[in-house]
Amino acid sequence: MDAFYASIELRDHPEYIGKPLVVGHSGDRGVISAASYEARKYGIRSAMPAVKAKRLCPDLIFMPVRMSVYKDVSRQIHDIFREYTDIIEPLSIDEAFLDVTENKKRIEWAVDIAKTLKEQIKETLGLTASAGVSYNKFLAKIASDYRKPDGLCVIHPDRALSFIASLPIEYFWGVGKSTGKKMHSLGIHTGADLQKCTLDSLVKHFGKNGNLFYNFARGIDDRPVTAMRIRQSIGCETTFEKDLTGKMAIIIELYHITCELTRRIANKKFQGNTLTLKVRFSDFSLKTKCITCYHPLTDLDEILPLAKKLLKEVDVTKSPVRLLGLTVSHPTEESAQQLCIPF
Repeated sequence: MDAFYASIELRDHPEYIGKPLVVGHSGDRGVISAASYEARKYGIRSAMPAVKAKRLCPDLIFMPVRMSVYKDVSRQIHDIFREYTDIIEPLSIDEAFLDVTENKKRIEWAVDIAKTLKEQIKETLGLTASAGVSYNKFLAKIASDYRKPDGLCVIHPDRALSFIASLPIEYFWGVGKSTGKKMHSLGIHTGADLQKCTLDSLVKHFGKNGNLFYNFARGIDDRPVTAMRIRQSIGCETTFEKDLTGKMAIIIELYHITCELTRRIANKKFQGNTLTLKVRFSDFSLKTKCITCYHPLTDLDEILPLAKKLLKEVDVTKSPVRLLGLTVSHPTEESAQQLCIPF
């Protein structure tokens, strides 16, 4: 979907159409959850502090987050998807892979299904969607982002390699800020540069992801679209109304976050063995620390001491603390079978 949260707000508040609009809290501690395309022209993006967004665009319109509405619209979109196929793999609340090789409508060409889906979503929900069509997930994902908003891009097998060669390396799945920087240092700036790299050299520099990058550069992605999703983590975090400066105050908040985390773990019957602590400071710098055990982490009496141990590894005296978060991840084999969620 295109600027999902913001597009829903513009649909429900047509008086703001054509104006820069964001979803999020406008206060000094607020963070942007989504930005309309008009707001993006000012350089405003999701996760940006509201204070900075207002500096970039003083006339910016703020709308409160209505998560229940967004989830309901997402369910309606998936209902439309299921009219065509049951093989749906969600990526997020507003994005999913669909395998339409054998579709319920018996439509021969995938591009025709994409066009029909876009039209049906527009007519039924008043929202625009962008679609990417190709023979694997890697290329379909790139295609879906290629002509936003309201785009439709098809990458045919015959032109896949030339298309990949033209892409900036940042377009590749798994290439974030740090990996992109490392690739640039190795002279890899485009898909064409990546195609020249040997498998051995990519594995040497990027470990197991080297295999992934080698295959992606050649248009190879054998991952199937699966209608089952395994929960990989459970976490919670808190952005404080006022930055925390005292160590005892930080420990007290860490205790409350741990209590909430164990409650969520119990509710979802989740079993993971890696605990990660996230600390964001007032200057927006971020520190994360993690520890892995040989058994599932589920109890407060076990998680809290580990959280405190991780906190000791972070210098919380250097700057006031803006946010604390804890996550348990890496599900054990037993729980992975129990936590498959059909869509």
